Amino acid sequence: MTLDMPIPTGEQLKAARIAAGLNQAQAAELLGFAVQTGSRGGLQSRTWQALESPTDDRNMQGPVFAMFLLLTGQHPTLVLQPKTLAEPSSGADSTDL
Repeated sequence: MTLDMPIPTGEQLKAARIAAGLNQAQAAELLGFAVQTGSRGGLQSRTWQALESPTDDRNMQGPVFAMFLLLTGQHPTLVLQPKTLAEPSSGADSTDL
């Protein structure tokens, strides 16, 4: 299976963030981007700001955007779900792992 993971524009990234109900700092924390205290005391992510900016050349990588969409339940074709572990067969031992 081939996954389509296009690089989002800043506008697409902002729309996905807003649809998820997140501010920039919350979205940044979700993906592990740096967050710091801003000049007015609130949290901010300069990296996320740059990724959404129409005047900045930086773009989020496609696989990272796909993960953001998965984590926020917005991916068009895939969903995340917990993995269910099968019980070991009766004849298995630790050397079989």
